[in-house]
Parts: sequence; C-alpha cells; structure tokens
Amino acid sequence: MQKKVVTIKDIARMLGISKSTVSRALAGRSDIHPETKQKILDLASQLQYEPNTLAINLKQQKTNTIGVIVPETINRFFARAVGGIQKQADMAGMNVMICQSNESYIAEKKNLHSLVSSRVDGIIVSISTETDRSDQFASLTEKGIPLVFFDRVFENIVASQVVTNNYEIAMEGTEHLIEQGCKRIAFVTGPEHLFNSRARLNGYLDALRKHNLQVKDSYIVHSHYRSDKVEEYTRYLLNLPQRPDAIFAINDYAALEMIHIMKKNGLRIPQDVAVLGFNNENLCRFVEPSLSSIDHPAHDIGASAAEMLINHIRHHDMKPEKRVIKSSLIIRESSRVQ
Repeated sequence: MQKKVVTIKDIARMLGISKSTVSRALAGRSDIHPETKQKILDLASQLQYEPNTLAINLKQQKTNTIGVIVPETINRFFARAVGGIQKQADMAGMNVMICQSNESYIAEKKNLHSLVSSRVDGIIVSISTETDRSDQFASLTEKGIPLVFFDRVFENIVASQVVTNNYEIAMEGTEHLIEQGCKRIAFVTGPEHLFNSRARLNGYLDALRKHNLQVKDSYIVHSHYRSDKVEEYTRYLLNLPQRPDAIFAINDYAALEMIHIMKKNGLRIPQDVAVLGFNNENLCRFVEPSLSSIDHPAHDIGASAAEMLINHIRHHDMKPEKRVIKSSLIIRESSRVQ
C-alpha cells in the first residue's frame, strides 16, 4: 500500500495553526515565533515531509529545469558534452532533462515539443544530421524561450552558440598529412547543410590550395556522421584511377572501419594510406596502428553551453553570443608516415 504524501495542510491541522504559518516556517522566513517555527520543522522532519517542487515551480512560473537535445548519447563527444552540461547545471542548482534525436528530424521535433510542454526554462541543442530547417527553433525564440546551440548550429537563428574551430582544425589536420608527404588526400565530410561540415570542408580545401595541391572532387565524399555506407565509399576511393594516399575521415568509427577494409585489401597503414579520424574516441589509443584524431573539448563545450543558457534564463536582456572552444590535433601511428 502506497504511503500517504504529507502536505502542509496535514502539518497545519496537527499543530492547530494556519497553512500560511507552516509555509513561511518551511521557507525559512523569520517572521514567526522561534518556538512555533521549531515545532513545525520538528514535525515536518518526523513526518518526512517533502516540498511539492512542481507546485512551487508553477507558482514561480519556472521549473528550474534545462532541456537538452543531442543526436546520440553513445557517441563519446555527446556523452562528454552532456556531462559538462550536467556539472554546470548541478552547480547552479538546476535539473537536466535529456532527449536523444537519433539523428532524426522528426524525433528532434518531438523532443522539442516534449521539452516545451514540460515547461523547461531553456533548451540546449545540437541538431541532427537530417535537420535542414530552422523554423521550429525560430518559434522558440519568438516565444521567448532561451536557446543555445552547440557543435551543430544554425547560423540564421538569433541564438547563442558554442562551437569549436572547425575550419582551423580541419586545415591543421590536412596540413599534417601534407607534411607527411601525402599529395592525394581524400576527405569524408558530413551533410552540406550543416555548418560544421562546411567549415571543415573549407579548411581542407584551403590547406590544399595553400600548398598548391590539386583539388579533386572525386576525393571528397559527403556522408552522415552515423553511416552504414562506410564500406561503399571506402571501396569507391580505393578503386579510383589514382588511389588516395591519405584519408581524413568524418569520425573515428568510420576511420577504423576504413582501416579494416584497407588492411583486408593488402594495404599498409600509414605506409600506403595515412588515416586521420575525428573525435579522439578512447579506442584510438588501443587499435593497431593507433589512430590519429582530432580531440574535441566536449566537456568544456557542454559546460560552456549550459553556463550561457543559465545566464540567459537569469538575465532575459542578455544578448546572444558565440563562443569558440579550440580542438586539437592528436598525432599517432596511423598518420605518421615519415
């Protein structure tokens, strides 16, 4: 049998005093006789009274909750970003409600509806690979709901955002491969409508031009961040008349699958094909050869996004801002040709 929930009304009835007196005592108010206040607190403790947070929040017109939408949680980047968000929210005394879009536009819209219906105080989003429309986010800002994008952002929405230096780090990674003597560098990038995909592609292209290397469209592959087409586009690259001597992959899991396929085809990594991944997953250190990658400061990005959102919630006149948190190149065996 479920235990009856103790209310302020119950405490007031048992002590023969008004509900408002009990409420003020439990709220820590000082306008109550000390002896009466202590009796209320003692009885509340004895009865294991828990305040009705929902009722309090509704009265104050806030839920003290942050909504978060990420493409997936199995990905180490997003898992660490959520960790950063949670830590910052804990420090601010706020709760976090996490939703996962599974890289689906439809699921993302449902997530948004659920969070808004739950009356969250603000929302942090990293958009899905399918999301190429921003109207659902524009409606949030029109309603005055604080919004912060991180990693995957919309440029046409007036909202705060936290990103990494996608252009610069893609250029640095490409130049690293060039410094290893690679001249036919393939680049696997994300959907063209995503800001970070375009920034990384532009960094790759400008690195080639800077070093007077020919840009070949056949070496550029557009894919998804979670794709079942890795084997297909790997075989496409290997069957080109001039096979690439280096591949800058969309992420580490794709890079490792490509290495597996190339090894099965008798190619040596990095002697025949150098490989560079993205995200610096934990397993990069433990594979053979160890995988070079781009390390995203995911925890810092998540924490920064949460800090910005909390500031927006507390200061409604705060203007949108953009923060750039730098990623870094981690060089291991898979790209160290020389």
